[in-house]
Amino acid sequence: MRKFNIRKVLDGLTAGSSSASQQQQQQQHPAGNREPEIQETLQSEHFQLCKTVRHGFPYQPSALAFDPVQKILAVGTQTGALRLFGRPGVECYCQHDSGAAVIQLQFLINEGALVSALADDTLHLWNLRQKRPAILHSLKFCRERVTFCHLPFQSKWLYVGTERGNIHIVNVESFTLSGYVIMWNKAIELSSKSHPGPVVHISDNPMDEGKLLIGFESGTVVLWDLKSKKADYRYTYDEAIHSVAWHHEGKQFICSHSDGTLTIWNVRSPAKPVQTITPHGKQLKDGKKPEPCKPILKVEFKTTRSGEPFIILSGGLSYDTVGRRPCLTVMHGKSTAVLEMDYSIVDFLTLCETPYPNDFQEPYAVVVLLEKDLVLIDLAQNGYPIFENPYPLSIHESPVTCCEYFADCPVDLIPALYSVGARQKRQGYSKKEWPINGGNWGLGAQSYSEIIITGHADGSVKFWDASAINLQVLYKLKTSKVFEKSRNKDDKPNTDIVDEDPYAIQIISWCPESRMLCIAGVSAHVIIYRFSKQEVITEVIPMLEVRLLYEISDVESPEGDQAPPLPTPVGSANPQPIPPQSHPSTSSSSSDGLRDNVPCLKVKNSPLKQSPGYQTELVIQLVWVGGEPPQQITSLAVNSSYGLVVFGNCNGIAMVDYLQKAVLLNLGTIELYGSNDPYRREPRSPRKSRQPSGGLCDISEGTVVPEDRCKSPTSAKMSRKLSLPTDLKPDLDIKDNSFSRSRSSSVTSIDKETREAISALHFCETFTRKADSAPSRCLWVGTTLGTVLVIALNLPPGGEQRLLQPVIVSPSGTILRLKGAILRMAFLDSTGCLVPPAYESWKEHNVPEEKDEKEKLKKRRPVSVSPSSSQEISENQYAVICSEKQAKVISLPTQNCAYKQNITETSFVLRGDIVSLSNSICLACFCANGHIMTFSLPSLRPLLDVYYLPLTNMRIARTFCFTNNGQALYLVSPTEIQRLTYSQETCENLQEMLGELFTPVETPEAPNRGFFKGLFGGGAQSLDREELFGESSSGKASRSLAQHIPGPGGIEGVKGAASGVVGELARARLALDERGQKLSDLEERTAAMLSSADSFSKHAHEMMLKYKDKKWYQF
Repeated sequence: MRKFNIRKVLDGLTAGSSSASQQQQQQQHPAGNREPEIQETLQSEHFQLCKTVRHGFPYQPSALAFDPVQKILAVGTQTGALRLFGRPGVECYCQHDSGAAVIQLQFLINEGALVSALADDTLHLWNLRQKRPAILHSLKFCRERVTFCHLPFQSKWLYVGTERGNIHIVNVESFTLSGYVIMWNKAIELSSKSHPGPVVHISDNPMDEGKLLIGFESGTVVLWDLKSKKADYRYTYDEAIHSVAWHHEGKQFICSHSDGTLTIWNVRSPAKPVQTITPHGKQLKDGKKPEPCKPILKVEFKTTRSGEPFIILSGGLSYDTVGRRPCLTVMHGKSTAVLEMDYSIVDFLTLCETPYPNDFQEPYAVVVLLEKDLVLIDLAQNGYPIFENPYPLSIHESPVTCCEYFADCPVDLIPALYSVGARQKRQGYSKKEWPINGGNWGLGAQSYSEIIITGHADGSVKFWDASAINLQVLYKLKTSKVFEKSRNKDDKPNTDIVDEDPYAIQIISWCPESRMLCIAGVSAHVIIYRFSKQEVITEVIPMLEVRLLYEISDVESPEGDQAPPLPTPVGSANPQPIPPQSHPSTSSSSSDGLRDNVPCLKVKNSPLKQSPGYQTELVIQLVWVGGEPPQQITSLAVNSSYGLVVFGNCNGIAMVDYLQKAVLLNLGTIELYGSNDPYRREPRSPRKSRQPSGGLCDISEGTVVPEDRCKSPTSAKMSRKLSLPTDLKPDLDIKDNSFSRSRSSSVTSIDKETREAISALHFCETFTRKADSAPSRCLWVGTTLGTVLVIALNLPPGGEQRLLQPVIVSPSGTILRLKGAILRMAFLDSTGCLVPPAYESWKEHNVPEEKDEKEKLKKRRPVSVSPSSSQEISENQYAVICSEKQAKVISLPTQNCAYKQNITETSFVLRGDIVSLSNSICLACFCANGHIMTFSLPSLRPLLDVYYLPLTNMRIARTFCFTNNGQALYLVSPTEIQRLTYSQETCENLQEMLGELFTPVETPEAPNRGFFKGLFGGGAQSLDREELFGESSSGKASRSLAQHIPGPGGIEGVKGAASGVVGELARARLALDERGQKLSDLEERTAAMLSSADSFSKHAHEMMLKYKDKKWYQF
């Protein structure tokens, strides 16, 4: 695995361009712009980009292995990834550079090493003794395709079966081929007239290492004598073989076949199987053969000292069980248990007490790798319950549609979420501890708490504790609970704004201090939640319906019912609280039969029991207007201090007072401009006759082709067709959607101007107009055409008055312009510190009924943490505005542009966040061309520019986010979150924070052979494989057969691994070996490996110097 900790910042080559842009800035604002100099502490050396950890279920798994002594589980995937799991909290991700599928994994048991076999016919030896495992050796087969590998316990010789039916032998210490080869024609001789097919199984007899059992796909099995180089027995069956397993005494083995049968064979009776079983076949009368079933893909045969053996198999169901879920079958004595799985089975392994194949196995659990889950079954308890999975593998339970990341949260948040989430736990799990418990935790250097929130296609929202590079689910909220579910397919008249997943989450707005949560869903719905530790029953769910649309009429003579001139307060004269009991307009239509005033979803009208946690405060829905469905919401913000929520789409903006349950503002985007509109808007006649006329709430929109609702590349949130899991599929290419379209900021065509959507919203206390002498409460609104507009807010005093008097909302007339859609806004004080939006600290609002009303209102009074209180009235502020193309720092109240930085000319910014790092703040951006950049604030000096990851699909665009302390994340596959850091300090501490996979553990003692077995033979027969397979006896393998490639094991690991993996442990093992071989041989071998490690280390160092300055080498 390549290391990617080489820093690339904008020094040297790119310094020229940045200095040029700074000169340009100085030219723009010469002596007239005397901004006070703010001391900036962040420098480029504070930044470095590297991946930290990957969480979630391995996407498209293909292979499984377990080390029974180290207690480590390995999973390989179809994309060449390797995931290693130890005790909860110890996880590791590695990647094969080729990206070829992993077809098999084999641990060198208790040696801290792993062999992976890939679909491109390469074998790799991984050193697991370092925190970031690395490849020590690779072997590429040139003439044959690898199909199966087997590494006997405590052996250094790996058997490799191929598609041609041959078996080669690899020395895992040197990763070279032995000259000993078992050719297919020698193995089968005259027993078959045709080729036996690929090798599907290899294993040695548990009692005799000199006998090798080889299974060929066609149904032939051969017991090969390694010493005499000939077959002892051949077993033929007329059905293809999928797998083979030994009884531990080495006298019997079992085969699974493609017709759903199992055959059990005595080693010395090759003529026919002793027993044939069809586990799921219907037994027909008259002794006929049972009907054929589906193939049994794998079988395991495990013995116990005090009872019947276990036969465990996957597949084999009868063909008439259509629609039945995939099953694992456990046969124990006369009982057969069929365990249904949620997804198809990729592989399974039985976990046993002993690593020795010639001892009673004593199975205690089965680990089942499914297509999208990992299940562990307890074999020791009746009913075979599953273990509760402690790994964060359920990220994709429903596809992730958006996520947010919060570092440095209030300390009481995680315990609060954990306590309400603990009540959601399922029952019926195994009582035992999770048995995969190898490795050791790293030292958590971070002291701050981190929370990740994921929104999902089924409307659920999950909160995760992401502190100290771990991940653990805290709490799950189901937002769909407030809506009526449609009983059948015909009963879906209103959800046709989206084909499926009508509850999917698109935007999450969360205030960690007040714990207020607001979500926007794909059906143009917004739900506001409060956090409570008390259970409540809501008799009627409070709801509002909003008509948000506009129609452009003749610009010269605006219609009388349009918005009044700008300075007049809008829509606030008497905000009418809608009576909660009225659930309005479920099926009204306009006079010409078009659907009108209908929301997309129906809110439940029965009482709703709300458990402790997040509880619905208000549901807001946009409604259909004149046959036009509501447009999806593109931006959302909530403020707990003001009691307001605001949202916008490509029709306009709406603001709601969630305390009074009233709509305060409902404007088309054009009306925000009033007479200052810089664009020439053409009338849109074709739809005009259809639109019902109305007041402020009826500013209607014309026809728009659904796929093309919003041209802005800012975010797929705006494009109706990209709303959901369709665009989360990994194969979606950037070229086929609106994401890659470039768009000029000066737009005049009708086609584009109507799509000016609201793309950013920010509540703050700042200078609203140029003439202001003091900051006041306001809302800053950014649009996809690069305009920033300011709306002034006038709130009544707190307490009882807040619930009775109206909130006055009025556009201020302030307009600022940037190039590209607005993505993010923030405010700095005169010292350059971030001014956070005001918030009300969380208090339990569900106080018991017996307390009087005053007490209730007291609890509700906003204890506003106001930024302005810390400021002198005369002090100025800075607004930081980031768009898809550029960033500007505007001095307030003068509204002069203090600093400007063109972030990208040829691409566009997907995500921009203003974040804190090392007691300072910066702007972090992720561009569609794959660059991650950071800029100082307020001067916007470039600090970091690294090419990291090109935008290959919409999933990355929707989920990438930065947060404080140099952390960032995105969904790297539909099931996995990749976390990364852009902080130099975190990169340096990462090694300490990572867990260790390998821990020194003594190998259990070998089973006692017993006096009589030792006297008369019959115990396990050992074999001197060195003598058989070594160069002295078998010669060298053909050079053209396979090519040895030294691995990029990292300088830190090469010497340690050479002396460690195959030296120290082998030395300890052989010292105890009954054969008592001399240690001098081993010393010589170790010395030879150390010298080869030395030469490799020099070679690697030369390579490193050669490629040091190449761009791609960072990753």
